[in-house]
Parts: sequence; C-alpha cells; structure tokens
Amino acid sequence: MTITESGASARYGAFISYNHADRARARWLHRALERYRIPAKLVGREAAFGPVPRRLGRIFRDLDELSAASDLSTEVRAALADSACLIVVCTPAGAASQWVAREIALFRELHPDRPVLAALFAGEPAEALPLPLRRTAAGAETEPLAADFREGKDGRRLALLKLVAGAVGVPLDALVQRDAQARVRRVTAVTALAILLLLAMAGLTILAVRARGEAEARRAQAEGLVEFMLTDLRGRLKEVGRLDVLREANARALRYYGEQDLATLPPDVLARRARAIMTMGEDAMEAKETPRARAAFLQANRITHALIDRQPNQYDIVFAHAQSEFYLGLLHFKAGELAAAEPHLEAYATLAHRLMAINPVDPRSSEEISYATGNLCALRMKQHVADRAVILCSEALHITEAIARREPNSEQRWRDVANRQGWLADAQIDAGKPDAALELRRQQVALLKRLLAQDPRNALNRRVLIWAERALASGEYRHGDSAGAVRRMRAAIADLRTMTEADTENQELAARLGEMKAELSRIEGKSE
Repeated sequence: MTITESGASARYGAFISYNHADRARARWLHRALERYRIPAKLVGREAAFGPVPRRLGRIFRDLDELSAASDLSTEVRAALADSACLIVVCTPAGAASQWVAREIALFRELHPDRPVLAALFAGEPAEALPLPLRRTAAGAETEPLAADFREGKDGRRLALLKLVAGAVGVPLDALVQRDAQARVRRVTAVTALAILLLLAMAGLTILAVRARGEAEARRAQAEGLVEFMLTDLRGRLKEVGRLDVLREANARALRYYGEQDLATLPPDVLARRARAIMTMGEDAMEAKETPRARAAFLQANRITHALIDRQPNQYDIVFAHAQSEFYLGLLHFKAGELAAAEPHLEAYATLAHRLMAINPVDPRSSEEISYATGNLCALRMKQHVADRAVILCSEALHITEAIARREPNSEQRWRDVANRQGWLADAQIDAGKPDAALELRRQQVALLKRLLAQDPRNALNRRVLIWAERALASGEYRHGDSAGAVRRMRAAIADLRTMTEADTENQELAARLGEMKAELSRIEGKSE
C-alpha cells in the first residue's frame, strides 16, 4: 500500500492514463516505474507525501479498450479512487482522447491534493498536453512541468526520475544524486557479470566440442546464457548506459551463432537464435550502425531460411522469415541500392501472401500484405516503373481500405488510407494521368476533413490535412485551375500559420510554411 499526503492508504502507487494508440509507451512506462527501486539512502525519509517507500508499488494501467464504452468503467473509476498519483502519457493522440481528459478530471475531483504528472513522449507541448493539464482545477491557464521523454530532451532516465520524484514528493536533485551513486554500483556489478557470462559461454563452447555425449547439454546451457545476455542482461546494460558492453556481447553472440551447423539443430533452438539475432539487428539500427545491422539481419535470414525449409507452413516461422527479408530490403532501400533491395522486398511480399493462405483470420496477414505491397509501390516509383507502380499502389490502397473498414473507429487506419491515396496520386502523376491523380487528392482531402470534423482539436489530423491541401493545390494548378489553386494554397498557408503561431519553437512547421509561401509565389507569378 502507498501512503498519501492525507494519511490515507492507496492501493496503487500511480495510475497511468493514456490513449490506446500509445499502448507500447504506456507498457514500457508501467514496467519502468514498477521496477525502479528508490535509492536506499532516501528510503524512510519524510517527504511531501509521507515516508519515502522502497518502490512506488503497484502501477495501474487499464488494458481494455474504451472505444465501445460511453463512460469510464467501474474498474477504472475504482483504480483512480485508489491511486496515490496520476501519470498522463502525453502525445498528440493522448491530447485528442476524451478518455484521458475524463480520467484527469475525475482524479482531480477525487484527490485535489494528490499530484498529476505529465510524461511527454511525442509532439510539442501545445499539441501533446491534454487540455485539462493546461488548466488548473479552477480552470485557470497553466503550463505544467513535464517529464520530457522525447529524443534530445530530458532523456528516458532523467524523465523517469522526474516522475518518481513527483510521485513520492522528494526534490529532484536529491533523487538524481542518490540514483547516480546507485547506478555506479550497479554498473560495476553488471559489467563484472557480463564478463563472467562471456567467459562462461566461451568455456561452455569448448566443453561442447570435447565430448559428443555432452555436446547437447552444453549447447543448451550456452544458448541459455546467450539468450539471457540478449534479453535480461541487454535491458540492464541499456538501463545503466553500458552500450560498449552490450555491443561486445552482441558481437560475441553473433560470432557464436555464425559457427553453428544449422542442419543439425532442432527448430526450437533455431527459432531462439533467430529471435536473439533479430534483437541485435534492431539494436544496431537504433544506434544507426548500418554495417552491424546488416550483419545481424543476414545471420537472422540464414536461420529463418533454414527454419522455413523444414516447416514451410508454420505461421510464426513464415512471419519471422518475412521480417528478416523485410529488414534486409529496408537497409538496401535506405542506402539507395534498389537492385539489391528488390529480391528481398519481393520475397517479403510472397511470404505475406503465404501468411494469408495459412491463416486468413490473423490480422497480421492482411497487415503484412498491405505493408509489403506498399513497399513494392515505393520501390517501383524509385525505379521509375510508373505503370507497375500504379498497379501496386492501387492494390495497397484497396487492402488498407479493407483493414480500415474492419476497424471503422480507428483514426490511424483511416490516416493510413489517406497516406495510400497520396502515394497512388504521385504514381498516377508519374504515369502521366493527372486527372486520376487530381481525383485521388480530392478524395484524400475529403477523408481528412471528415476525420478533423470528428475531432477538431486533433493537431495531427490538421497538419496532415494541410499537406494534402498543398498537394491538391499543386494538382489543380497543373490541371489549369490557377485561381482555385491559389485560393486553396492561401487557405492552407493560413491554417499552417495559425499552427506555427501556437507552436513558435517547431522548426519543421516554420520550414514548411516557408516552402508553401515560396510555392504560392511561383503559382501566382505564373498565373499573371
């Protein structure tokens, strides 16, 4: 139980309020808060909300979707009533959510003396902070101090400490100082553990070669150590910032896997190796280390290829092989190596259709076909194969529309449809079909206007609509409607100017505004 300032016990240390589109961020935050141990030197001290606990305690995160409900569930209301503080995951999607706003209002009504904390993950504060956070309980305008998880801002560690400090009522500088001391001790222990594990893996590999009778047992132990290194130990090394040890562990594991005879290994061992190596590749991509990422994905592709040769119709194996083909294609595509990217992206599309044949009910099947077809559409456009690009872009749009119709209340699905309409319009331009392109742009603008009408405060939908209006204005100008193009471009510029005035620090919006003004000047100049 958690003790609040008023002396009443609370079942939950915190309630995490979030939009379902931010489920992954909320899940990560949930785990990070529950795992965080407050430095021992602070535990037991008197703070703003009572004695400092060893941990925040249980964190409540609603796992159910609320889209079909008309009000907050009984379980959510009870959890809000029994939580020591409220943490709001702030993104443009969260700011647009009526459920997040209701949870903030209800928590403040129930607990006017308990903290409400903001965790900013994406977007600028003006578009990401829900309106109730920007107002006091009395309705006055305020600018809350947020824990800024965005890249280049507080960083995940400092932002997490801000939330913990706000939740338990201790000064941030005291928590940062004690946490740094505790991390130094953990770094030393984790580094020593990593070295011991690397030595143990090497020793186990040597033992496995000595006697065939012991080989399988030793290999299993080595595999277990490697999997630990790439899962639990990986998380700990990232937490304490020892990326150098993580890279060395990944490199040794990659060499270990590369020496194996895949033909002699059972499928479950192969699958475990593939998962581990894909994790290494993702780490490398995140660190923008392309050669290391390519080496990892090549190794994973070798393993998944061996798996699929044995079990060509096992859904999860086909899915894993599809991902390894996609990543190899993506790396080549980003490098401008279109000829090298093509066979991997073609293979990915073939595997996506095999997933549909194996299990048409699994939603991943249609999603993978949509992604794969869209990738081929982009590839053909880069290769200037206009007619083929039109066919692929049309197919991707058709599939994406079908997915959206199955989830009619999902804004993201309909934004995906609008995005596919834009790709197809560009393909039609390349194919010399401006009339078809213009009609698609009109459909795209109409769809985005409907989305914005349903939620006028949604900054993301408004921004996407502005880009679509800009593209439509260009299409109208090419079609000979100069006056209509000028009117549309001026209206889009006015909308964008309003957004930039509300968010003066957003350099991207300011740059887009300059581009659109220059484009308008060219259109007006040629129209005279």
